[in-house]
Amino acid sequence: MKSVVPPSVRAVPSSLRLAVLASIVALLAACANTQKIHDPVAKQIRLDQALALFSTNPAGGLPNEWEPLVLMRKKKTTDYVLVKDGDKTVLRAYADKASSGLRHEVNIDPVKQPWLTWSWKTSALIKTADNRYRDTEDSPVRIVLAFDGDKNNLSFMDTILFDTAKLVSGHEFPYATLMYIWENKAPKETVISNTRTGRIQMLVAESGAANVGKWVSYQRNIVDDYVKVYGEQPGRLIGVGVLTDTDNTEEKVEAWYGDIRLLRQATVAAQTQAEVQPTAK
Repeated sequence: MKSVVPPSVRAVPSSLRLAVLASIVALLAACANTQKIHDPVAKQIRLDQALALFSTNPAGGLPNEWEPLVLMRKKKTTDYVLVKDGDKTVLRAYADKASSGLRHEVNIDPVKQPWLTWSWKTSALIKTADNRYRDTEDSPVRIVLAFDGDKNNLSFMDTILFDTAKLVSGHEFPYATLMYIWENKAPKETVISNTRTGRIQMLVAESGAANVGKWVSYQRNIVDDYVKVYGEQPGRLIGVGVLTDTDNTEEKVEAWYGDIRLLRQATVAAQTQAEVQPTAK
């Protein structure tokens, strides 16, 4: 019987394959587009619709259309649940040496809906986290965007990583992943590459402890940010996720996410910096 393992994967040492399982599968899977839309009408509805909002759900359980994402079976999962914060429903995340996320499948032309808005709040920083290094790559809050693209343009090494990840998981993975994170030390607007692949890039949206315990709102042009990070125009946006993780630092953190929206126009002209909102009582 012929081997079903792609030649590029067979050429990879077993130690590298294990490294892939530990990181690439976990992070690339954050917004993998695992379901196809076959109905043309349903596909158009999906294209035009907004993300399902946390605030439209009752407290308790998970939000509609957001699916749990278990990154690695052997790792503890982050606990996500909808809760009341004042008069609004928000998503609470609690991680104790844990790493898992939630994802929402989309099919959007980012040029037509380039403005991403969201809010988040964290109870604390992860004291020993530093996303520049593999062993301390954790963040109390992350917004994760997955983009499609021409995988023929991938480097040889990235092709190997993608082939291995697909072989292990059975899923196609995004051409590129862009994360907005809250960092301890690196200043805002810093771009941090994943230590194993350039196809996962992190952009620091918030840094330091000044806004810990406060709701902070953001508005970003994801096309501009993608071009800044990858040096090319983005393909279709195929997934949006949230990820609170403390598996590398083995710490604990509690955080909250408000509604995430993709808009055709900015809500306030030229507003690109964070705006701190009073915490609901």
